[in-house]
Amino acid sequence: MKISEIQSILDAELICGEELLASEVFTACGSDMMSDVLAFVKEQAVLLSGLVNPQVIRTAEMMDMKCIVFVRGKKPDLDMINLAVERDIVLLRSELEMFTACGLLYKNGLKGGSGK
Repeated sequence: MKISEIQSILDAELICGEELLASEVFTACGSDMMSDVLAFVKEQAVLLSGLVNPQVIRTAEMMDMKCIVFVRGKKPDLDMINLAVERDIVLLRSELEMFTACGLLYKNGLKGGSGK
């Protein structure tokens, strides 16, 4: 699924990474606990989180994730945005709750980390 499709499905605001919206992703992970995300080993994934701190960007980078969707209307600060730009990570912002956002992506064909 293209990141632009994720943006559309979640009616998400683009924060940064417009030039990367055509990138393909194959799995998604939803968590506010970055230790759980580190246990998630699939590459080219989307991270959905309501946690707004630089560790989210750094975790996504370590896991080779291309996109972070901040749920529940959370908004990253300028330092986080700059870090994402440096790391070529798309940032999106959705008003949806995490459960709903994950469900919509799953319903539209994006699978969880296990690929099931």
